[in-house]
Amino acid sequence: SCADESKACAGVFVMWEVVQRTLNGSQFYTYSICNVEEREQDNWLRTTFIQRHPLASRVFVELKFIVRDCNSFDGASLICKETFNLYTSESDADVGTTFRKSQFKKVATIAPDEITGKNEMHINTETRVVDGLSRKGFYLAFQDIGACIALLSVRVFYKTCPGTVQNLATFPETVAGAENQPLTEVSGVCVDNAASEELPRIYCTEEGKWAVQVGQCQCKPGYEEVKDTCQECRPGSFKAEASSDACEPCPANTDTLEHGAVLCACKDGFFRAPTDPSTGPCSGPPSAPRDLSAVPQPSVGRLILSWTPPEDTGGRNDITYSVECQRCDGVVCHPCGERVRYEPASMKLTEARVSVSELEAHLNYTFIVEAHSGVSQLAGERGLYESTYYFIYFFLYPLNPPQITTMRLVGRTSTSLALSWDVSPRPRPQLNIRYKLTYHKKDDNLDKTTYTVLTLDKNSAQIKDLAPGTAYLFRVQALVSLVSCRCVRLTLFSLPGNPSQNYTVLLVAAVLVAMMLIVVSAVLFFRRRKRNSHTRQGPEDTYFSTPEQLKPLKTYVDPHTYEDPNVAVLKFATEIHPSHITKQKVIGAGEFGEVYRGILKAPGRKEVAVAIKTLKPGYTEKQRQDFLSEASIMGQFSHQNIIRLEGVVTKFKHAMIVTEYMENGALDRYLRDHDGEISSFQLVGMLRGIAAGMKYLSDMSYVHRDLAARNILVNNNMECKVSDFGLSRVLEDDPEGTYTTSGGKIPIRWTAPEAIAYRKFTSASDVWSFGIVMWEVMAFGERPYWDMSNHEVMKAINEAFRLPAPMDCPSAVYQLMLQCWLQDRAKRPRFGDIVSLLDKLLRSPESLKTIADFDPRVSIRLPSTSGSDGSPFRSVSEWLESIKMSQYSENFTCAGIVTMEQVLQMKTEDIKNIGVRLPGHLKRIAYSILGLKDQTSTLSVFAV
Repeated sequence: SCADESKACAGVFVMWEVVQRTLNGSQFYTYSICNVEEREQDNWLRTTFIQRHPLASRVFVELKFIVRDCNSFDGASLICKETFNLYTSESDADVGTTFRKSQFKKVATIAPDEITGKNEMHINTETRVVDGLSRKGFYLAFQDIGACIALLSVRVFYKTCPGTVQNLATFPETVAGAENQPLTEVSGVCVDNAASEELPRIYCTEEGKWAVQVGQCQCKPGYEEVKDTCQECRPGSFKAEASSDACEPCPANTDTLEHGAVLCACKDGFFRAPTDPSTGPCSGPPSAPRDLSAVPQPSVGRLILSWTPPEDTGGRNDITYSVECQRCDGVVCHPCGERVRYEPASMKLTEARVSVSELEAHLNYTFIVEAHSGVSQLAGERGLYESTYYFIYFFLYPLNPPQITTMRLVGRTSTSLALSWDVSPRPRPQLNIRYKLTYHKKDDNLDKTTYTVLTLDKNSAQIKDLAPGTAYLFRVQALVSLVSCRCVRLTLFSLPGNPSQNYTVLLVAAVLVAMMLIVVSAVLFFRRRKRNSHTRQGPEDTYFSTPEQLKPLKTYVDPHTYEDPNVAVLKFATEIHPSHITKQKVIGAGEFGEVYRGILKAPGRKEVAVAIKTLKPGYTEKQRQDFLSEASIMGQFSHQNIIRLEGVVTKFKHAMIVTEYMENGALDRYLRDHDGEISSFQLVGMLRGIAAGMKYLSDMSYVHRDLAARNILVNNNMECKVSDFGLSRVLEDDPEGTYTTSGGKIPIRWTAPEAIAYRKFTSASDVWSFGIVMWEVMAFGERPYWDMSNHEVMKAINEAFRLPAPMDCPSAVYQLMLQCWLQDRAKRPRFGDIVSLLDKLLRSPESLKTIADFDPRVSIRLPSTSGSDGSPFRSVSEWLESIKMSQYSENFTCAGIVTMEQVLQMKTEDIKNIGVRLPGHLKRIAYSILGLKDQTSTLSVFAV
């Protein structure tokens, strides 16, 4: 039926009929209409009232239908249609059979993929989206304008993210958001015996799939994760903290008989030191030291004690020793007191050795060496059970043995001499010291010399029965108990003698010493002069001789060469306190967590807008290192066309990477949103910035490996900056976007042939990728190689196929692309050459006016005038959808352009007049029509 408020319905109207049909032996009912012989048909079929879920603002309508081939009707093919329209109308209540056409708005024109002829039947399935619903319910309506149609079924549904348990958090079933709300935040609840420091959240995408989770739940102490639940630890195991780890077996010398143990208690006889972790093993006290020995060193007045470590350390490695000294007189022993000195100390010794000095002679010393550990005090000093005692009788002077300092002639007669001598240090009264005096005639033959030896108790002697007029040589030596002094005094006494010999010896010695001092001074003088000469010719001469030497060449350092990746982060990135960062809005969900727009306000600096990458809770150490590795790389770069790293947060629980904020986002999306609005001169300027950034990276010996428009960011000044330096990057959402080899994933459409075949990534392979980026920029974000598969792309490249020039691409720019795509990587330009050439083009804008040859059938990947089965396009909407311009379907319909024959007659002014204003869209439609005309002409020639 047809009704339009008070207006009369024009044209011929026929009711849709319920028809019973048989297909493959089964009967089913359809709504059908087939009035193809009358002009200006306007036939409507409306559904009953469909109630809407309060949260479902977008629904999907799946249609199954049959459309009859117009050519199968004799004489009606000129007015017959093969499409129908889908409409919708919202309402807060069921209006019954009341119907007003003006209340409905068009959703889409439905065209079949396969049409039904006289002898065959084809069922088509199409799905359309009805978005922006807000009222309690809605109606669907189907408009026929002169086709032969059978409507088999209408399925109306909305998408939801199913209820799920992820990372021990329960999330309810959630209605997917609309197209303008791609991510819906959903809060979850931890399962029993699990907890989370922050509320677990997850995002539901518009396609009804769950995205990255934030705020992971973890099993409480005493519980472990088992199939999305938290179960108690079994006896003999424990878990001390809330974590995603499993319960651990009780450590050594501990045990527990309970379920859900948080800690394991020490077994009898074993203990934990106050500094030991409560989750660590228990240990016992050490046994006594062994094999105590003493080595006297009387020449320096000390005693060396040494021993062997205990046989049983009790399972600990913090063994220390103490040494106790006792001085014994007869049977009574007393502490040695503070006078005795120990090197390095008497307590907390870590080595099994100590030096003891300041001991007194003629005393009995007892030394007790004791072993300790962190649990000795708790165990009641059990290390003394087998203490070792060592008794030593040691006669020793306090510092040095006594020396004979002076020997004097006290008196003499013709046959006797009276001698005395001094001793230092002065002997103590209780010390038993004696002297050994030896003398002989000075002029005796050494082989026949007769020595006289006397042992004396005092430091003087009277020598008698000497030969008159004879010189005698005397030697005196101090004897202390059983230890003999090494130092003696040798003196010559004679009748009148000549002292000149002594003076001669002294004079020769003085001359030799003076000569040695002169030689040493000269050597030191020349060395100092040479060193000063090197200093004057140091950094100033090196760095200021030419401008190029003002700054030494810097080379990129792979952070993975560091044994500890955290050291690399601290070396190349600035640590930021979290209090200086303010998060404002989630702008994306990355591989490791959410990405925020925010503000950085560091002390002494003005506020700056930043992008904040976060690491989701519950990460592993490997994930944390991968997350921060990008910061370790970015922190080494400083260039206006490289994304700037502001700093990192690593010393706090929530790790973050903070970079400058690029207002316009990724380059590929920015170009698609501004298709045809940016001049060629501006596009070349953007390419020049990207090339400058890549030249800097190449000079740093850094190979990017994933240079693509999606990894270039754009700020408010249309300045481009290279980004994405993560080594574990997600290359593309599309599984066809990467090619997996034994070394990892490769973005095929952007990668040089040698890198695909042999994984040879160099600056030359980055140049190839830059050529693809140039094509993306000049094609306003078009996908390289369009819908070709990866294998088709690789095959085409190996057969010398190269991407054709984009629409309105300057010839000089396209020639540079072809240079970047040379098969021989050695012949490709370097990034320095590319920057120079782009600078030259920008200095001469007239050089950009010459446009490269353009073939619309290839350059924008237009489909042929026929579909996959070889038949021509059946509707204008099908043609517009094929060139991704379906948003203008309504414009063509309102202008009365409903057949492809009418499209082929259109000119540029006609396209403007129907409302296509964007230059890029205008050119795309115009070039498509040009290609259609060219192909139609070609088909006609073939037909002849």
